[in-house]
Amino acid sequence: MGKCTALIVIGAFLLVLGVLNCMGNISSVHWYNRARVSEEDIPKYGKCIGFGTGIIGGSLLATGLLELFLQDSILDILVLAGIFVGLVVMLYGQFKYNGGLF
Repeated sequence: MGKCTALIVIGAFLLVLGVLNCMGNISSVHWYNRARVSEEDIPKYGKCIGFGTGIIGGSLLATGLLELFLQDSILDILVLAGIFVGLVVMLYGQFKYNGGLF
């Protein structure tokens, strides 16, 4: 039950953080990751970073909820896929609107 609870709590937190980022609040993003984002690109950057964060959070939350009912190790693939897709979306936004990783 501990693993499920951790996945649900962390997933819900990341999902809320992703929604806040999508709404334009990028204060949770490290200063060096948003250093070169122009004022006009902040909403687009926030949506991209927030969407990626939300994907990761949603996959963790969904896996945690499913593991309450199913004890299948195949569910770990859902977490890995969510993390991969979320990171790709976040890296896209980082390179497009910040010009690089740092």
